[in-house]
Amino acid sequence: MCDFLSISIKGWGQDLLATLNDMLRKKLNLELYQKVYLIRMAEEKIREHYHENDMKTPTHLSIGEEAVVAGVCQALGKTDQLFGTYRGHGLYLARTGETDLFFAELFGKQTGLASGKTGSMHLHSIENGYLGSSAVVATTIPVAVGASYANKYQGNGKTVVSFFGDGALEEGAFWESLNAACVMKLPILFVCEDNELAIHSFSKTRQGFASITDIVSKFDCHSLYENSTDPECIYHLTQTALDRIQTTSKPCFMHVKYYRYYEHVGIQTDFQYEYRNEDEFKKWFEKDPVRLQRRKLIDLCCSEEEIAGMETEIMDQINRSFYRAKESPFPTAQDLYNDVYKT
Repeated sequence: MCDFLSISIKGWGQDLLATLNDMLRKKLNLELYQKVYLIRMAEEKIREHYHENDMKTPTHLSIGEEAVVAGVCQALGKTDQLFGTYRGHGLYLARTGETDLFFAELFGKQTGLASGKTGSMHLHSIENGYLGSSAVVATTIPVAVGASYANKYQGNGKTVVSFFGDGALEEGAFWESLNAACVMKLPILFVCEDNELAIHSFSKTRQGFASITDIVSKFDCHSLYENSTDPECIYHLTQTALDRIQTTSKPCFMHVKYYRYYEHVGIQTDFQYEYRNEDEFKKWFEKDPVRLQRRKLIDLCCSEEEIAGMETEIMDQINRSFYRAKESPFPTAQDLYNDVYKT
């Protein structure tokens, strides 16, 4: 009798655990979809209206890249810190979830996150740990290493994540930063978002090595590679990276692939410039991160009504923020002299 009861309880416990895991996975993927859908539709809003010339800033769209920033940000703790690039819309939106300050900054308005002074390429959110981005390739990487050193010195348990494109590997600042992080055993995650392009130049024409991951693995750090466009896959890869950083006191390098749907800067497709072709785009679009994530929610038994309701809420948020930004005031002449120095 006791043996039968223990077997029954064990079986019941396994079923309960499986149910709990299913619930947690569904919750995780809903949150990932919120991120990728917010990024995609916010940038589609930019594409829809950019030609009106009211957004007084160059814009580097991250459409096609959403899985990377969504997966990484989902895995990070609230106190962890991030540094990005000029292609930083997705990172900002994935980390903050807010759109009011975001759109106002793109319009150059006083209500923007930097009072309209920095535009698209210098986004930040200090309260959310997004410490900054830069218009110049590789320039935030050594700053991220400095922040990581400060965290190690203070013993505060924070991990720094430095995002950059594969073009940054042609800059000495990257290799010097990686070397310093390895020597000092810093808690930093380097994330190389590789679309094989530095503006219009393909990696094979500018890199004297065949594999980024292989080269970096020669350093005293962990090196991971992934070419999936699945946000959940990137999330788990980031968890692995963070665990290795914490358990071994060594930095980690994450090499992830994606396809840039549009031009380096602006809203045109690459096909207009003839250095890439439409067949290549179609191949990548078959595994589009937003469409892939939506299909996964259906497979996880999310109803169409539940998904559509989430999408409506996100679009309502974007539209409110967009038109609020358009109606907001521009900075005054005096604002030019404010916040020039920070003490």
